[in-house]
Amino acid sequence: MMTKNVLLMLLIALMASCSQHETRQTDRVNPFFEAYNTPFDLPPFDKIMHADYLPAFERGMEEQKDEVNAIIQSPEAPDFNNTIEALEKSGALLSKVSNVFNNINSSLTDSIIQQIARDLSPLLSKHSDDINLNPELFSRIEQVYNSHDSLTLSDEQIMLLEKTYKRFVRGGARLNEQEKGAFRKINEELAMLSLKFGENVLSETNTFQLLVQDTAQLAGIPAGFVQLASDAASKAGVKAKWLFTLQRSSILSVLQYASDRSLREKIFKGYIMRGDNNNEFDNKLVAARTAALRAERAKILGYPSHAHFVLEQNMANTPERVNNFVDDLLKAAMPIAAKEAKSLQKLIDQRGDNIKLEPWDWWYYAEILRKEQYDLDEEQLRPYFKLEHVRDGVFAVAGKLWGLQFVKRDDLPKYHPDVEVFEVLEADGKHVGILYKDYFSRDSKRGGAWMNSYRKQSRQGGVDITPVITTNYNFSAPSGETPALLSWDEVTTMFHEMGHALHGLMSNCTYNTLSGTAVSRDFVELPSQIMENWAAEPEVLALYARHYLTGEIIPDELVKKMQESSTFNQGFAMAEFLSAARLDMDWHSLTETTLLDANAFEIQSLKQTGLIPEIVVRYRSTYFSHIFSGGYSAGYYSYIWSEVLDSDAFEAFREKSLFDGATALSFRKNILEKGSTEEPMKMYVAFRGREPNQDALLRKRGLK
Repeated sequence: MMTKNVLLMLLIALMASCSQHETRQTDRVNPFFEAYNTPFDLPPFDKIMHADYLPAFERGMEEQKDEVNAIIQSPEAPDFNNTIEALEKSGALLSKVSNVFNNINSSLTDSIIQQIARDLSPLLSKHSDDINLNPELFSRIEQVYNSHDSLTLSDEQIMLLEKTYKRFVRGGARLNEQEKGAFRKINEELAMLSLKFGENVLSETNTFQLLVQDTAQLAGIPAGFVQLASDAASKAGVKAKWLFTLQRSSILSVLQYASDRSLREKIFKGYIMRGDNNNEFDNKLVAARTAALRAERAKILGYPSHAHFVLEQNMANTPERVNNFVDDLLKAAMPIAAKEAKSLQKLIDQRGDNIKLEPWDWWYYAEILRKEQYDLDEEQLRPYFKLEHVRDGVFAVAGKLWGLQFVKRDDLPKYHPDVEVFEVLEADGKHVGILYKDYFSRDSKRGGAWMNSYRKQSRQGGVDITPVITTNYNFSAPSGETPALLSWDEVTTMFHEMGHALHGLMSNCTYNTLSGTAVSRDFVELPSQIMENWAAEPEVLALYARHYLTGEIIPDELVKKMQESSTFNQGFAMAEFLSAARLDMDWHSLTETTLLDANAFEIQSLKQTGLIPEIVVRYRSTYFSHIFSGGYSAGYYSYIWSEVLDSDAFEAFREKSLFDGATALSFRKNILEKGSTEEPMKMYVAFRGREPNQDALLRKRGLK
């Protein structure tokens, strides 16, 4: 028992400690308010505190407001330099803090970060609208735009002028005051809904737990996945021996391999019911309200639908063209999917399993059929795909094509211990940029895989601003003595995201707005998807596919099986994807602003695609994050649209050689370096010599 004197002394010491802490906090400078003073001007992650974000955002918005006012109040007649370029340069601090915060919110979020995002959402929406709806600013932009024929501008300057002008028109600059008021309210609510949708999906994903106590239920699941489930149970502290979650590798370990059908059904339904459980994380109303508000905003701006608004700036240009494109592919894919379903049901009957094929059975029996038809078990491949080997293989391809070098830098700042940082160099040693690679799933990271930037490439005053790029994945971490071993799907995902990264790293533009991946949605996937083509080439597999224990290169026999089975199950893959693309287009082709029943709307949309009951759409509305909390609304089709481009573009290499220097240089100069400085089709034709056609895609997918 403590005496009063001891308690008093402890209280005084505590007060002194608090006082000293407050003094240190007062003296401390917000890292965003000064130069980072780090190598390559990287964010000093160890110095950035949660409390730094909101003040930095607030000051950043104030600074940009002052910069915009300076443009408006300039006594000089508006021209490209004092209006368009000045606006382009504005908001440096706001961009600085936004780039860090948005990436952290995706990769390492928590309840505080999420609350900051909610608090910021209306402030940022208002700030953006204050700029876009400012009549005096738009007047100056319009004057420059209307006189551009008489100006001496470079092609890139002309593109920046056109995009700036169109951004303001599409941002409501021509609306009357009443319309602007309604427009502001819609934008503010949409920003909040987007945040809520993403948070709900993350919460539903993290909440689900499939607990297993009985060893018998694990029959068929490979030992490596069982160990991961054991590790997950220990980490979560649950009262079970094994824990399966809604992380992709965990789901597939059950769906592909678990003999216990009830286990497959539980995890499958857990996945497809995210956001549709009538709880606090339900997204049905969020999705329906988002679609209605987007339709209302499009109508205010004079467009028939949100899809018309979005596609105006894409290669596809109109909803009708997208729908015709998707429907043509559906006609090719659905009969094949139906044949595949019959083959699986026949297999079930031959085995005497006495069940009707359901969606949670597809992966399991497809894996059995793959083994029968091609003598290929996907688990045979995994030991050859150690994460580090695949990473080095991706780097080797970039090196052979463009001479790039990737030097690991353990001395550079990073936001999480699992993250790797690489300095990217040209063949001659010139610095290109910095690449972050964040591999493993965690509760604080959103699902899927993506590329983003902490700083985009640009030039200011003749000085090169080099890019800082991040690629993010949700692979399973190493377990015990076993390193991280990737599935074939995960291998191609790493190649895919590296393509996006190269698009950002090899950008060679003057203006931030136009650089890197700032291209139309149905063109941005070309650099990423073309990289996937190299992954399965025998010459490339020999560079990275080595057994993690023996170092043996993947056997030719196994490579041959991979090639022979490359079109296996493609009816299923195309059907689930294309039905999602059509669902996206249906949500965003709405012309009415009434609130719809999300599930009823989805059922009707999928019925029109002809999707068979044995297949569930790749993304149901309630967890379709691409379109309701990402940037792919009326744009999910772009993955398959870009696959037409990448399949056709890769044949340009095949026609010569896999690493043909002239073809690689042309792809770099005409695609990767250009950003959005030219129209996409013009860039593609400059590379390929003609417009693309679908033949290469249909051959690759086994649909022709």
